[in-house]
Amino acid sequence: MQLRSKLLTLAAAAGVAASLSLMSSTANAADPGKSPGGNFDLGVWQLQEPVGSPGSPTTISSSRLEGGFQDSYFYTDTRDGAMTFWAPEKGVTTPNSNYARSELREMNRSGSAADWSLSGSHKLSATLRVVSVTKNVCVGQIHLGSGGSSTKPLVELYYHAGGDIVLGTENSPDGGQTPHTVGHVSIGKTWTYTIAVSGGNTVDLTVNGSTTHYGIPSSFNQYKQYFKAGSYNQSSSDSTTNGARVAFYGLTVSHG
Repeated sequence: MQLRSKLLTLAAAAGVAASLSLMSSTANAADPGKSPGGNFDLGVWQLQEPVGSPGSPTTISSSRLEGGFQDSYFYTDTRDGAMTFWAPEKGVTTPNSNYARSELREMNRSGSAADWSLSGSHKLSATLRVVSVTKNVCVGQIHLGSGGSSTKPLVELYYHAGGDIVLGTENSPDGGQTPHTVGHVSIGKTWTYTIAVSGGNTVDLTVNGSTTHYGIPSSFNQYKQYFKAGSYNQSSSDSTTNGARVAFYGLTVSHG
């Protein structure tokens, strides 16, 4: 009886450990009762929302995000704890875009804007699902920072309404984007991506465990970069009810 009791105790402990491991790697790790800043490390992000004055969207600082900020465009889903971004088709946009966004922009912990060189290793990883989309939505990108006058991205990762996941690689700082279909996931299903830079000249993209590589044209060498993630809607209209809603269950950035 003592041996059986000990085995049952060990089995129970193993079960608890397995449950904790599962919770740490799934959406259940997020607390539905906390703001996004209570579940995610938002000390290296600034939020841009589709409200404000024309050409000047409202931005929310890292400290406000960490302090519990949330509203109808950026909030915790009370059902599963997901950090959720909502970008309607009608909203305030930046001067260089016709599309509204609820999107995080990478920052340094000091409060300054992130602006890193292509040399070294840089990685943005996410677990997410697209809840709704009318056309397509950009859910992650590497954007050009200082070094020149271009306001283009280096790469953008899109989710299309039909389920295709497409990477757009910019041909040069002057523009022109080449699309690459890199996966397919049904609407509402959870998936993962990692957008990384290695060797100073290669973008390494991993979607649901499958990795592809893309050379970075030398015309980008003069530019520094930063990551973005969220819901950057790629369609516009007069509708405030149609748009792109994206839920994140994991979001991390690393540099080395």
